[in-house]
Amino acid sequence: MRVVVALAVGAAALLTASTANAQPVCTQLTITGHPSYPPIGYRDGEQIAGAGATMLAEIGAKLGVPVIPLYTGTWEEAQFATRNATADIIFGIYYNDERATYLDYVQPAFTTDPVVVFVNEGVGMNFVGRDDLIGKQGVTNTGESFGVELDAFIAESLDIARVDGVDAAFTELLEGRADYMIFGLYPGEAVITEMGVRDQIAVLSPNLLEADMFVAFSKLSPCLSMLEAVGAEIEAMHTSGRIEELIAIANGAWQETN
Repeated sequence: MRVVVALAVGAAALLTASTANAQPVCTQLTITGHPSYPPIGYRDGEQIAGAGATMLAEIGAKLGVPVIPLYTGTWEEAQFATRNATADIIFGIYYNDERATYLDYVQPAFTTDPVVVFVNEGVGMNFVGRDDLIGKQGVTNTGESFGVELDAFIAESLDIARVDGVDAAFTELLEGRADYMIFGLYPGEAVITEMGVRDQIAVLSPNLLEADMFVAFSKLSPCLSMLEAVGAEIEAMHTSGRIEELIAIANGAWQETN
């Protein structure tokens, strides 16, 4: 009887150890991104397209893992998709401390993004830096972060409304409910061109900042072990100039379809 009990206990211990050591299996990479941030990311039906998506598809092919680009809703909803691991990866995202609680960021950043102030054409705003926005009404898209330092300045010093959708934010500006809009330069110019209001909106100089854009893994993703390998591939694509090529190609593709 004692032998039987000992064998049972041993088998249970082995089963517990096996379960504890079991690693999640990565069979594919589901990726998502900003639905309105061309040429880095934009919605194409039920998928996310753009330079970030193409870059990750090429990296996945090299690493032998299929990449599934998934439209997951608004930018805020895309971030939530990585929080709950509906998506393994989000691309085109800035770093901030709150996001780092549920994301592991791939190093290095894959590109930089100028963040600027948009105003209505002809508005005489004296602007030499962010302090000149104090006391004025701003607007931006829900879910946007502009890095730790600028986010803190916005929270402490600026009055900025957040609305759902980049085009909706520009509409707030055009209709006079906001004095300025903060957003990325390239996607902002792409959206106002699509809206047919390019001649009604101006960009103030200088830029507010040049922000790093990252690829980041959900901390809950079964593919998290690929983080360093993805980073190495991004570094190689920087060196070869491939990322710049993909951004130019995506910009042309987006303009052709909009």
